[in-house]
Parts: sequence; C-alpha cells; structure tokens
Amino acid sequence: MFRMAGAALCLVMLAACGRGAAPGGPGPGASGDLDGRTFLSTEVTENGSVKPLVAGTRISIRFEAGRVSANAGCNHLGGPYSINSGKLVVNDLAMTDMACMPAARMDQDTWLAAMLTGRPTIDLAGDSLVLAGGPVEVKLTDRRTVDPDRALAGPRWRVESIITGDAVSSTPQEAEAHLTFTADGSVSGSTGCNEFHGSYQAAGGMITFKQVGMTKKACPGAVDVLERAVTALFDGRPATYRIEADQLTVTYPTGTGGLQLRATT
Repeated sequence: MFRMAGAALCLVMLAACGRGAAPGGPGPGASGDLDGRTFLSTEVTENGSVKPLVAGTRISIRFEAGRVSANAGCNHLGGPYSINSGKLVVNDLAMTDMACMPAARMDQDTWLAAMLTGRPTIDLAGDSLVLAGGPVEVKLTDRRTVDPDRALAGPRWRVESIITGDAVSSTPQEAEAHLTFTADGSVSGSTGCNEFHGSYQAAGGMITFKQVGMTKKACPGAVDVLERAVTALFDGRPATYRIEADQLTVTYPTGTGGLQLRATT
C-alpha cells in the first residue's frame, strides 16, 4: 500500500480482469533483461506526432523482481508484470490517490495506467526501451544513461520525505532540512531548525555519523518532528543508504524508517 501524509491514502486498483498471461516465450524485452532497471521517457508520440507531456514531468518506469512501478509526474503506480509474446502484461495495477495540480498531471496518470494495463508491445535494445499501444508509442532510455547517480559528497541533499514503517510523509513547508557531505569525511547541514556539523564514514552502502554537534534552538510542532527524523541518524550506528539518480535514501540503523533526500546542487 502506498501512503502519503496530507493526501487521501486510497489504493486504486486498475485491473485488466480475466487477462492472464498465456504460456510462451518472453520474446523482446525479456523480464531478465529488464530486472533492476529504471527507464525514463525521451519521446512520446501519438499517430506519429509528438504527444507533449505536462510541463515539468517525465514518465519513469522501473522493473524489479517481477513488479513494475511507474510515475508520470503525480501518483505512483505499481503491480506485478510478465512478458508474453513481446507484450507487457500487467493485470493489476495499484495507484496512489493524491490530488496534484494542474489536473492534467492526474489525467496523465490515468493515461499511463491505461497504457500499461492495455498489453502494449515491448521492445528492449540495449539502453533503449519502446512501449507501443494503439496509436501511442513511448520511447524510454535507461535511467543510468539519461540521469546518472550523483556522488554522495558534493551535492546539497535536501530532505524531501520521512519514511515511517510503510508510510511516507512530506516535510513541513515552513522548514528545510539538508545535509552536505565533503570528500574529506565532514558533514554539515540543518535539521530544519538547528545547524549541525560532524564527520561521517561511508562504504559498501553503509554510512555512519560521528561526533555531530548541534545548536540548541527549540523547535515547534512539525519542525520538531523533522528534526527528530534527521537526528535519528546521529546515534553512532551504521545506517544503510542508496543513491539513485538525484535521490538519496537513508534507512535508520533500526532498519525501519528513514529519509528520502534530493540533490539540489
């Protein structure tokens, strides 16, 4: 289930009922070649003409462990998939129910969901993926080519979301928490209320914060919640981290919850 604070947390099931995958070879775009990869749209056409996406949006599709997840600029879509005779088969697709403005972004979600559940043809050639259904064709390229992973050291990482169990909540608008790592092992930033500075060690997907000092201002309400979410990393135990493109995800040493951050510079 997808959850998001401050929004309706419904799970909308978009089912292509009764359309089970028939037996047969996977054909082009075999799931083994897709697994663990994220693709970003580079061009969308309809009846041979460019179909513009909503300004500031891009289609993202990921395949992993027999599941496909997608985003067209607003809600998140996901469900099990298979490849049959060169077609992508998605029988049940879940979608978060979050209101986005302009409304065209939500219309774009609906359009993408219909395409994914409509058994489009799928053609994978190296880093290029093409989905085609009816008059619409979506060309995508492997995310690692289009948008490579950022280095941990260098960017200013802004905290965008707090993960608590299976829930993801946005940070308060009145505060911005951020972290900056340097190549010499220093880390500094803000909890959204107090400034901090310390050191860190990162290797093998694990990061440990050490000797972190902070200012002592009192933090009200939601800002205090944000500060506690950041300082949960500072207990001296190693936490796991992963960078994908410009997003950094850090999971607390307890293994439950964490932070999602975005590189801003």
